[in-house]
Amino acid sequence: MDALDRETWEPRARAHADRVDAYVEPHLARHRAGLKHPVHDFLFTYYSQRPAQLRRWHPGYGVRLADAPEYDGLKGYEDGAVTAAHVGTQRPLLVALRRLLAATAARPANFGCFGMHEWAMVYRLPEQQVRHAAWPLRLGPAGNDAVVESHRIACSHFDAFRFFAPAAVPLNSLSPTAQDRPDFEQPACLHAGMDLYKHAFRLSPMVSSDLVADCFELAWDIRVLDMRAAPYDLAELGLDPVRIETAAGKAEYAEAQRGFAERGAPLRARLVEECDRLLAAADAAADPEVELVETP
Repeated sequence: MDALDRETWEPRARAHADRVDAYVEPHLARHRAGLKHPVHDFLFTYYSQRPAQLRRWHPGYGVRLADAPEYDGLKGYEDGAVTAAHVGTQRPLLVALRRLLAATAARPANFGCFGMHEWAMVYRLPEQQVRHAAWPLRLGPAGNDAVVESHRIACSHFDAFRFFAPAAVPLNSLSPTAQDRPDFEQPACLHAGMDLYKHAFRLSPMVSSDLVADCFELAWDIRVLDMRAAPYDLAELGLDPVRIETAAGKAEYAEAQRGFAERGAPLRARLVEECDRLLAAADAAADPEVELVETP
């Protein structure tokens, strides 16, 4: 196990906190003021990781922090390091995540969904039931419904599909469920890209927080596109719409989607590599006679 003295690891921990504070502090300020942001609050409210957890730096399994009383009592830690025993308890999660990540990476990317999931979420809904009711629909309710009805809906991500308005559910050409995510998720999906952040923090503290922060920043940028292409008028927030109801808007959306898929691919690969490394450690902890070898 590698060891880091406090003079080495403390600046890294501080740099990590400074990095994410650019996102965390405005969110906390809004929260204290009782304000909500339909775009920038999402990663803190939809996902379960709290700001304080995001700010805490972890070196990952295989590194021991010297003189680190701040880590005493943290889940998975003993004597400044994540234990092999903790990694062993996470084997079911590691197996499930690796399967999902590898299946997603292997599936062809679909650049033809055009973010219609957000439009389907408000299809034929009464105004008071619209998710972001404080913000007007850019085309109005009738215009929103017409856009939905004029497009083929092909949402492959269950956590987007499950928020479809009841009338929109039968319009989706796919029927993903919570149990069959590896059979549907594909690498161009914006929600699959944002979920890389979720997968990374679920592996904390076994993986480096640097990887978690990389995934967080990708998710942040994806969320901005997700809501720029949504049916809401967010001009007051300085967000110009991606008009996916037009040919030019579709081209703009698909180009941005390709960029995010390219950014997400190496992060997804790193997460798969981490799952493999941690699974090997879990197996070794279960059977000490198993020799750890690098995966080719």
